[in-house]
This record gives sequence, C-alpha cells and structure tokens, in this order.
Amino acid sequence: MSDCIQVTDDLGQEITVPFPPQRIISAVPSTTEFLFDLGLGDRVVSRTRFCRYPEQKIQRLPNIGGPKSLDEEKIAWLKPDLILANEEENDQAQIEALMEKYCVYVSKIRNVEDAYNNIVKTGKITGCEAKAREMVKTIQADFAVIPKRAKKMKALYLIWKDPYMCVSRDTFVNSMLEVCGFENCITDGDARYPVVTAETIKGLNPELILLSSEPFPFAEKHKKEFQQIVPGAKIELVDGEMFAWYESHLLQAGGYFTALIKKIH
Repeated sequence: MSDCIQVTDDLGQEITVPFPPQRIISAVPSTTEFLFDLGLGDRVVSRTRFCRYPEQKIQRLPNIGGPKSLDEEKIAWLKPDLILANEEENDQAQIEALMEKYCVYVSKIRNVEDAYNNIVKTGKITGCEAKAREMVKTIQADFAVIPKRAKKMKALYLIWKDPYMCVSRDTFVNSMLEVCGFENCITDGDARYPVVTAETIKGLNPELILLSSEPFPFAEKHKKEFQQIVPGAKIELVDGEMFAWYESHLLQAGGYFTALIKKIH
C-alpha cells in the first residue's frame, strides 16, 4: 500500500497525495509531455485532446477532452489518484468540482522562477525529484548562455487575430521575452491578454513583432499586414510552445531562443 504525503499547491490548498501516485491524469498538454520526460509514462492514464508529445506513446491513451472541457465521466472511469491541473489552462468551476472527488494539484505559473519551482514540486510529489532538479539545472545553464544585446528590443507578442490580442507583463510568455533580452511593449493595464487595435500597435511602435503559432496559428501570409501597420518593425513567426510551455519543453527552448535572436540581430 502506498504511503501519502501532504503538499500545498500553488493555490494554497493542502492536499494528500498517495506516494508515489500510480494513476496520474494530466489536464494540461505540457504536463503530459513532462510526465513522460520524467519517466512516468506507465503511470499516465489519459491524454487531453491537445496533447502532442510524445506523439507515438500518447496515442494509446484515452482522450478526456480539452483542458477547458474535461470529460468527467471518463475521469471517473479512469480512477485517478492524482490529477495535475493549471489555474490558467483549465476551467476553474470544473477543477473545483473535481477537487471534491479526487486529489487535484493545481499549478500557477507567471514567470520562469514559478516554472522552475513547479518542475521540482511536481517531481517531488510523483517520486522523481532528483530528475526534476537535473532538468532545472540544464534549463538554467542553457538560458545563461543565450546571447543578449545591451539595449533591449521593444517587442510585441501577438497570440490572436480578429481581434488582435497580445501578452502583458503578468504572463509566463513575458518572462520568456525577458529571457531573450526583449522588452514587452505592453507595460500596464489589468488584462493579461489585452485586445489591441492596429492604431494601438502603431502607437506602441515596437521594434519587433512576434507572431505566435498558438493559440492562433499565425503564418507567413499574416506578416504583411503587420508590416503595413509598423513598417520599421522586424516581424517574426515564432513557435508558441517554446514561449508558453513551462515544463520539460523548456529543455528545447534555450537553443531555439539562441537561434531566433541570431536571426533577428
């Protein structure tokens, strides 16, 4: 019989986790990838509709729906002893309902330090703390050698079209912009993902406009419209996973950011 450990998640709730958990549900695509990278693939009992990695291994798992529309009947059938969720990626009401029936650990990630802490804490509650800490050391080492200019480039990071939406400073993506040596043009306001107009973008006058591949799939054809708004800006398509996935995907991010910065400069 498993022992149990008491932990506090990022929402401040005290939960009792069977240790080590044997039937884990991840309600977030990046977390699913992370669990496999920790070597816990045999304990992951489901995938979400948007889980992508590891491609060959997740196909065998039952689909429990999207992160914001989880299938609670399937979850009940799977009998998880731990559900890993995120306060931004998942629907609050649904997660609160699941908390009444299951052990649910909720993360809250706003910056790179939060991400490091989350990697270690998740590793700890799943019995893989040493491997998780090694991941963090590797990511930190990769980030430490990313080339940066002395003068930061003013950047605008777009995530949606019709209407245009971008990221503010209270986001994990903003933290990744800082890792790259960029300065977010969006400096104030309560909205974490504010809607902006073409006139607003023109007024911000960014030196660099980054068009993310997710959640809206910006493509080469979209670059022209932004070039017309800010003729002097550099426009780049970027891999949204590298900027927004906050767990083991960061192992790939250092090399990606280095190549992106060299291309821009």
